[in-house]
Amino acid sequence: MARIKITQIKSVIDRSERQKRTMQALGLNKISQSVEVEANPAIIGMVRKVNHLVAIESI
Repeated sequence: MARIKITQIKSVIDRSERQKRTMQALGLNKISQSVEVEANPAIIGMVRKVNHLVAIESI
């Protein structure tokens, strides 16, 4: 599987609890924090739910 780099670009303040928990599940807590993960269907689904808060790059 391919790997992707996910970077938080916006705050989770004033977002729904579901979006906050999705960001935590991705391992993102602060703006400009990045994580590298395998691009499996579960991760891609989570990224789609918070795509307005993150930037995605292929590795």
